[in-house]
Amino acid sequence: MPERHIIVGWDIGGAHVKACLMHGGEVLDVAQWPCTLWRGLEHLDTALQAAWQRWPQLAKGQHAVTMTGEMTDLFADRQQGVLAIAGALGRALDGPVRHFAGDAGWRSWQELPAHWAAVASANWLATAQHAARVLGTGVLVDIGSTTTDVVAFQYGRVASASRSDAERLASGELVYHGAVRTPLCALGPRIAFRGQPHYVMNEFFATSADVYRLLGELDPAHDQHPSADNAAKDAPATRRRLARMIGLDARDATDAEWLAFARAWRARQVEVLADGLRRVMATAPFAPHGPIVSAGCGAFLVDEVAHRALGAPGTMPRVHAPPRQLAYGRDVARVAPQATGGAQAVREWAQVCAPCVAVAALLDAER
Repeated sequence: MPERHIIVGWDIGGAHVKACLMHGGEVLDVAQWPCTLWRGLEHLDTALQAAWQRWPQLAKGQHAVTMTGEMTDLFADRQQGVLAIAGALGRALDGPVRHFAGDAGWRSWQELPAHWAAVASANWLATAQHAARVLGTGVLVDIGSTTTDVVAFQYGRVASASRSDAERLASGELVYHGAVRTPLCALGPRIAFRGQPHYVMNEFFATSADVYRLLGELDPAHDQHPSADNAAKDAPATRRRLARMIGLDARDATDAEWLAFARAWRARQVEVLADGLRRVMATAPFAPHGPIVSAGCGAFLVDEVAHRALGAPGTMPRVHAPPRQLAYGRDVARVAPQATGGAQAVREWAQVCAPCVAVAALLDAER
């Protein structure tokens, strides 16, 4: 492969490293590795080594980087985190490394001290900009393992003026809920079981992965972190963790009752995410008329989130039919027909790992 045609896109998170291998503007492969960055930079090094083993072509490529890992409590502040992660990448990677800084463009390592704030947690902006360039108008709903991004775009540009996590938490564009790592106690103080509301134990007894695993919606390939109790991920162990949330044991109810309990947690999270979508659409009048673009390992929730957001009373007017739904991995990402493992498999991973694909595509467009 000609060196100038290879771009590797990176999304360095606090829990995963996601990477995309692109050649000639087409995605050849996408991968994700668990990375407990909060425990030390050596865990990032391990993930980078795994990428080297998968793609020897890394030595020939240019690198496009975005990150959210600077938020982990490994670092004293976000600036330190951006510089530390960028330094680790610079030491590990051959070839030019460019950092996505959103409205500030692309920045080298030497420029990061002056532009670190634009680089910090900008992965959502990369995905939204890429979707906007391809589709023009719509709303991105990226439900990841830990967070959800809800971003409106119009006329090929991101509509929101919010850029920082703090601004986006205030606007509803960042909802700190995901399909894998969210502690269930974060979903609210009470939950119904056998028709009776119960207060929830505010302990790290179970996560959203337990809900979607029991319901059969979570792909095991996306369930990469240990369970809350470091125990098995089979159905009996999953029911045991869910039971603890209301002070019971799995033997205190039937399997069908625990399944219904999981559905109650699912409905709670759908409502939280729908509230974020309602808030974003209320500030973007064009949004109900454009497509909703799904992404993330929790994309299986997007259809119901959209129906709930647009069909419930509130600040948004009711609509007769929800917007057309598109998938980032299928309708935005440009996957090569000869992609590693087959084009369909790579589309599915591009759907899950959208920001690393987006930064690669955006850098490719700049060349």
